[in-house]
Amino acid sequence: MSFIKSGNLPATLAKISRLLAIQEKQGYIVGGFIRDWLLERKTNDIDIAVSGADLTIVRQVAEEIGGKFVLLDDVNNVARVLVIEDEQPRGTSQNQELRGAEWHFDFSTFTGDIESDLARRDFTINAMALELSQFVAASTATKMSSRKSASFLTEEQSPLKLIDPFSGREDLRDKIVRGVSEQIFEADAARLLRAVRLAAELDFAIEPKTESLIRRYAQTITEVPGERVREELLRLLTLPQSAYNLRYLDKLGLLLALIPELAESKGVEQPTVHFWDVFEHSLQTVAAIEFLIRESDWEYSNDDMLSTAPWSDMIDRHLSQEVSSGSNHKVLLKLAGLFHDIAKPMTKSIDDTGRARFLGHTKQGAAMTANILERLRFSNREIRLVESLVYHHLRPVQMAHEEFPTQRAIYRYFRDTGEAGIDILILALADYLASRGPLVSMEEWGKNCQLINYILAEHDKQQTKILPVKLIDGHDIMNNFDLAPGPLIGKLLAMINEALASSELSTKEEALALVRRELATVSKQQTRVTQKSQNSGVKTIPDTKVD
Repeated sequence: MSFIKSGNLPATLAKISRLLAIQEKQGYIVGGFIRDWLLERKTNDIDIAVSGADLTIVRQVAEEIGGKFVLLDDVNNVARVLVIEDEQPRGTSQNQELRGAEWHFDFSTFTGDIESDLARRDFTINAMALELSQFVAASTATKMSSRKSASFLTEEQSPLKLIDPFSGREDLRDKIVRGVSEQIFEADAARLLRAVRLAAELDFAIEPKTESLIRRYAQTITEVPGERVREELLRLLTLPQSAYNLRYLDKLGLLLALIPELAESKGVEQPTVHFWDVFEHSLQTVAAIEFLIRESDWEYSNDDMLSTAPWSDMIDRHLSQEVSSGSNHKVLLKLAGLFHDIAKPMTKSIDDTGRARFLGHTKQGAAMTANILERLRFSNREIRLVESLVYHHLRPVQMAHEEFPTQRAIYRYFRDTGEAGIDILILALADYLASRGPLVSMEEWGKNCQLINYILAEHDKQQTKILPVKLIDGHDIMNNFDLAPGPLIGKLLAMINEALASSELSTKEEALALVRRELATVSKQQTRVTQKSQNSGVKTIPDTKVD
């Protein structure tokens, strides 16, 4: 792949401009790149509109700049040239933040004039253009950075002439997301989510008429392919204030259109320890998660809450790990916060004391969550993770029984939850905060944090015992007990690890003795099963007489 640094971008664009000129094509830089350039925001996405209806030239561009051609939309003639930067030569420190970055050159075609093309775009702040050859000439002549070139547009003598038929630059100044026309959502319903995401990303407000249009067309979001919904939803959840953004989606009618399963949770009352109904509690859980992961404030917090809550570089690194393309543990933890009680409405019952119970809501909620995420085309790994978070979200509290959990209980918890283990602990704390709301007891909060901190600390100790120590392996078991390879060997090794983590053994001899006892128990069980089977299989043959 080509080595394209931000400083080499004008040269790369010059190559593209030259190829277009040879083919007698007119090229314009359009859309998000112009918006971000004017806002002085970093971006690696460059949209180029090309006159004519043929994308053949894009393949030539890919070859010229050392990129990969990707056809994005055959019907609407949209293609991408993907360029991944080579690593910097050793000894250089310039542009370290862009090492290995991806550049997306997205090409679309248009017929007629560029103004007609801009009229088909979504929002005014995305409907501006610059002639590519002008941009290249100005950038090359002045060797200007994006900041300098953005300010260069304001100069009266500037050779750069911004094409802005819908006053997008004025809306940028006023921090407004405004639709280009009333037909924008008819043309592409994914723009409904994009409007909210853009407003959140840029800290803009959606203009009232555009808000009204979103409400009018909200139900059409169901026609958008799940993959596109997933992408927009994940980008929205990546941002701080996700709970606020989810509430805004609900206000616009988009949240329940996307996830109708949430509708039944509105107005479902809970026991008196809960301050809110199920729906509001779910949104508050997302807000509490953002508070606990140090991403946003929570309106019901105080100065002492975070001082006792678990946090470390290790937790931060874990939550920042990518799960799938576009998602990490933090984002999916927020999603689990939204879904963790989704099955409460259908599992609600009233016991003899008049108290509401929600028996089985974790199991049923996990199944519902998996169905929703499958519908929205999340990856299998993403689905398994969020499903596990919903299924196990009560387990940390259930482990305690009014005292700290045993070593064996902690080991089994992380054995069963795997990569979701830490996430579930955070979710459990957020669930508590969102249950009590403004009535949070600092004494109870301290006990909850003490429990979670204890589980994390003991887990670290167990890992220290298990990871560097290998008392016996599968070959030792097979050789000492004349066993063949198979699932039994794995089960025996897992049993040894659990005993080691629980400080029940520390030597090879003790490990072998444990295996010996377990095999004796298995043998006795098999003998009883065999005898029972034989006894149940004996039939009494009645006497028969032949007359």
